[in-house]
Amino acid sequence: MKKGIHPKYYYDAKVICACGNTWTTGATVPVVHTDVCYKCHPFFTGEQRIVDTEGQVERFKKRLQRYEQYRQEIEAKKAARTSPERPLTDFGLSQRAVSALAKAGITTAGQVLEKLAEDAESLLEVEGFGSKSLIDLKKALRREGYALPESA
Repeated sequence: MKKGIHPKYYYDAKVICACGNTWTTGATVPVVHTDVCYKCHPFFTGEQRIVDTEGQVERFKKRLQRYEQYRQEIEAKKAARTSPERPLTDFGLSQRAVSALAKAGITTAGQVLEKLAEDAESLLEVEGFGSKSLIDLKKALRREGYALPESA
């Protein structure tokens, strides 16, 4: 063995755990600090405790929370998109068709769906609202995600 190239060896090095447990062992430094030991490690204790020294679990939980918020926003937008209270002016229909339906007291998508559930012919009886307007209205409702009744 060459002289002077090996570190000094401490036969009574003290090991200190974050939980407060201490013991002595052999090491190349006089004091060793550790985060977990045999008294606090989840494998030995049987606890379901997460040992997080670098904040990875916290970052994952934040990322998961952001994803949940994003998913709730998407669902809220989707629900608002197919809301029965949505006005007919949002569907890109002709101004004549919208005003004809407004004169008949039909201004929301929910009212149109009720009329379609009763009978599609009742919409054709509205003055100024023809079959082309009805076809355009049905296409717009389907495009926006509304479920049309079977009778329509």
